[in-house]
Amino acid sequence: MYLVIIGWLYVTVLMAVAEAQAPNGTVLGAIVTFVFYGLLPMGILGYILGTPGRKRALRARAAAQAAQRAEAARQATAPGPHAAAPAVPPSAAGGAVDPDASGEPAAAAQPRGVAPVREEP
Repeated sequence: MYLVIIGWLYVTVLMAVAEAQAPNGTVLGAIVTFVFYGLLPMGILGYILGTPGRKRALRARAAAQAAQRAEAARQATAPGPHAAAPAVPPSAAGGAVDPDASGEPAAAAQPRGVAPVREEP
């Protein structure tokens, strides 16, 4: 991909130099030639062809962050080397084991804030 972009930019630089050196050519015409024949199309092409690489990098970054969060959560919940064992297991303490293992109690049902409305026949 980069080889095509570099090659086309080389061609447009030569076109711009030829425009500037022509008897009726101008430097402004050379700049416009380089921008509209070189930079703009190759910028669009580079953006389009670079999309899979950007998506791949985004997925890799998200996976690394998820792994880092999982590792931090594992370390936060793991007992230290000198931690005492719990005296009573959670299931014997009078209830079920917390499903999310976060130490927070399970949420109770919320009261209804809005009364249901029926349509009149």
